[in-house]
Amino acid sequence: MPRCACMKMHILALLALAGLPLLTAHAETLKINGSTTVNLPAAEASEILRSEKKMDIQIDTQGGSAGGISMLGEGLVQIGMISKHVSDDDRAKFPKVTFKEIQVGEDAVALIVSKDVWDGGVKSITKQQAADIYEGKIKNWKDLGGPDKRIAFFNKEPGRGTWEVFVHWVYGSPKKAPQVSFPEVGGNEETRNKVASTKGALSQLSSSWADGKTVFALSIKTADGKEISPANENIANRTYPLSRPLFLLTNGEPTGDTKTFVDFMLTERGQDLVKKHGYMKLSDLK
Repeated sequence: MPRCACMKMHILALLALAGLPLLTAHAETLKINGSTTVNLPAAEASEILRSEKKMDIQIDTQGGSAGGISMLGEGLVQIGMISKHVSDDDRAKFPKVTFKEIQVGEDAVALIVSKDVWDGGVKSITKQQAADIYEGKIKNWKDLGGPDKRIAFFNKEPGRGTWEVFVHWVYGSPKKAPQVSFPEVGGNEETRNKVASTKGALSQLSSSWADGKTVFALSIKTADGKEISPANENIANRTYPLSRPLFLLTNGEPTGDTKTFVDFMLTERGQDLVKKHGYMKLSDLK
């Protein structure tokens, strides 16, 4: 046996006799950050892998999807969680990073309203009406056939995946969206709580967070008058216009603990977590 191998075995034996813990393959922390939407199944997957694989995983939602992209680009995390595609601007900002999008599910963005608006008769919205509200041209729910009440619009923070899906639908590109001065909300929980507690409220939210009790998802009314709700069937067949993929984002092909985490999310157990939190798993997409 080579001398270096003997020395290594001797050191390990001494550590064991001294009662000191041996270093494992999972000594390095796997850091994950990004979308609050993707976070729900990812956080539960983290708990499983901590327990079963003894992995050290740190997961956070700073800055949403934009935060996931930037922190991966800066080398601060190994996995970003995003609910939008990486843009050309993102790739140009981090030219040395090979962003790899790995889809783990499908979700939709809903325009949600408070209970008083829903009970007042507003159940759907057109793209033009959404644009007019965003641009301040429509300010009262009576213009949408609802109660005579001011529209309290809470805008998702620009850069978040939910906001980008919304402005892509309305304007075709985030760069074409006008500057607005509405109060801003961040994660899904904050958004739902704001809308639920505010009369006349409207905001953009992951459709799975619309509980139908405190906040309600509007259907999208098409040009021919058809109303399409963010139901799973409409998300799966992509007739609902604000559907979106959910990604784990890595720098190149995942390896080590990063690969272990990604692979788990693509297993049946991982996909069941995606479905558990109200999203479409990959096998359900048409």
